[in-house]
Amino acid sequence: MEVKVDASELKVEKGDAIKDLADFLREKTSAEVTAEGKKITVKGEGDAVNKKYVKVLLKKFLHQQAVKETYRVIMAEENTLKVKERRLYEEQE
Repeated sequence: MEVKVDASELKVEKGDAIKDLADFLREKTSAEVTAEGKKITVKGEGDAVNKKYVKVLLKKFLHQQAVKETYRVIMAEENTLKVKERRLYEEQE
């Protein structure tokens, strides 16, 4: 199975977010992970490359980077997950 991750909106303060995310997914899934620009592809067999499991891993990564309040993970097209910036609404008086 193949799951794609679109991380084009992801920005963290220190380090290269895409490279760090690819390394994190490679370590946790022990699958073939390739990063091309702002897109990451995870290829593998079994439960390690399940769309729901990869979504959970993406949320863990955002939490570790302390940006979980800023970004969220949504399902995009088939077999594609997208890291999207949250819309922050401020109360207007």
